[in-house]
Amino acid sequence: MPELVNNYPTTRLTELSKTDLVDEFVRFAKVMMADVIETSEAELNRTLLEVCEKYGGGSVILNNDKRLADLGILQSVQEKYDSYIWDLNQSEENFAQAEKANIGIVYGEYGLAESGGIVLFSDKDFGRSVSLLPEKSIVVLRKSTVLPRVAQLAKILHEKAQRGERMPSCINIISGPSATADIELIKVVGVHGPVHKIYIVIDDL
Repeated sequence: MPELVNNYPTTRLTELSKTDLVDEFVRFAKVMMADVIETSEAELNRTLLEVCEKYGGGSVILNNDKRLADLGILQSVQEKYDSYIWDLNQSEENFAQAEKANIGIVYGEYGLAESGGIVLFSDKDFGRSVSLLPEKSIVVLRKSTVLPRVAQLAKILHEKAQRGERMPSCINIISGPSATADIELIKVVGVHGPVHKIYIVIDDL
C-alpha cells in the first residue's frame, strides 16, 4: 500500500491546547449561527434564566438528566417557568409537551471543534424531541468535553462498546439551528427543527 501523506481524520486540530480548541469550537459554532454564551458554574443558573428570558420564556421542556439536576437547572427553571421534565412513562405527553414548548433544554455530551457541533445522546430519559421540537433549543456544555473532531468521538464510542457499556439509542451531532438550502440553494432556517440554537458553555478548565 502507498504510504499515507497525512492522517487528518485522527490528527487535525489535535495539536491545539484545550483553550485553543474551545476557541475553535466557539468560532465555528458562531459561523453555524449558534448563539454561544460562556459562563462559570457559579453563574450558570443566572445565565440560563437570562437566556430563557431573552428568547421569550414561556413553556420549557427539559430532559430528565441528573447532570441538569446536580447543576440546579431543573429546580431553577421549574421555579420560574411553566416547565415539564421528560418522563419515560408518559410517551404521548412527552411529545405533546415538546411540541408546545417554546424552549427545550438538554445537556451536551461533547462539543466538536471542527464543526462547532454538539453531540447529544438519547435514551429513556433523554428524549430527542426535547432538542428537536421547541422553537428554541438550549444546550449546556462543559469546555472540558470539547473534542477536536468526530474521529475522537468515534474512539470514545468504540471504547464504550468494548467495555460492554449500554450504547445510546441515538447519537445526534447538531451544528447550530436547523437549516436547509435544498430548494434553489436558498438557505432557510428552522424548517426541520429549532430556529434558534443556544450553547451555554461552562468554563471548567
